[in-house]
Amino acid sequence: MLLARVEGNVVATRKHPSLHGWRLVICQPIGKDGQSEGSPQVAIDSHGAGMHQQVVISSDGLAARKAVGDNLSPVRWLVVGVVDEREPGVRV
Repeated sequence: MLLARVEGNVVATRKHPSLHGWRLVICQPIGKDGQSEGSPQVAIDSHGAGMHQQVVISSDGLAARKAVGDNLSPVRWLVVGVVDEREPGVRV
């Protein structure tokens, strides 16, 4: 799992059938200081995270495929939570 920031939405006129009805967001992994770390990832989002909102994303492909209901889906990343606030000193 990674802490990330939502940087945009993905709009696709054609996509895998398992992704129909799912919101796709671009998530930039960030460190505890809020600075970008690594490459942006495309994740499915059922939580309705807003632009520039911090989220927790998971690369558990099996869980993502179960969420979309298709064992052959190419989905890998999913938003598992939206960060409301962080307590000082708590490790991410």
